[in-house]
Amino acid sequence: MASPTFDPAAYGRHIAASYDATTGSPDPDVEVAVLSDLAAGAPILEFGIGTGRLALPLAERGHLVVGIEGSREMVDQLRRKPGGVDLEVHIGDFSDLRVRRKFGLVVLAMNTIYALPSQRAQVECFRNAAAHLEPGGAFVVDAWIPDPGAFRDGRAIRLVQQAEGSVVFEAAEIHPATQMMQTNKIFMGDGSAQVFPANHRYAWPAELDLMAELAGLHLAHRWGDWDKSPFTDVSRTHVSVWVNP
Repeated sequence: MASPTFDPAAYGRHIAASYDATTGSPDPDVEVAVLSDLAAGAPILEFGIGTGRLALPLAERGHLVVGIEGSREMVDQLRRKPGGVDLEVHIGDFSDLRVRRKFGLVVLAMNTIYALPSQRAQVECFRNAAAHLEPGGAFVVDAWIPDPGAFRDGRAIRLVQQAEGSVVFEAAEIHPATQMMQTNKIFMGDGSAQVFPANHRYAWPAELDLMAELAGLHLAHRWGDWDKSPFTDVSRTHVSVWVNP
């Protein structure tokens, strides 16, 4: 279970209104196609459904999609989009909130596993995913690979996105001893600047595999990206699929 000081609504409360403009996320078509194939027509549960980047196009493909989201502000943004009012969304912490239904696929995308504040909370998230899965169902996580070497004196800044008249940077401070990273995303555009704080408890793929084993899940696939490219020594991201046997 998440730490008593953890507020699952905090991130969305700060960034919801600007989330779609500042994430720098790619077109979701490839992700949606992979998830659709993995679901094979079964219902889908998305942990951290956010503003519906994946859920809405999956629903358009005919999938029954249910979401869990910590932030009402993020769900408000989702509801404003075409089809958003039709999705079933539960407000709460996806590491322990239960939906009274089984699913063929549980999805936790966009590095959101790292939003949970501790190893224990992440273990509970895997157990929660397993509890929602039908036999043969799958839990899918995509996340970046920690790269402490990218930091100088424990700090780094990177360009996330730029467009005409706007730019998004991320400033980060890493603490390898606790596997914590504190970040601020800085959005500059329209003559103003906004800062969105976020904390990450990062984990290595092998550590996530152990969490899956503790939940009774087994690794079926690990790709370097959503295009199903091989996962190698130089991969900076991974898409992992664990199956409920």
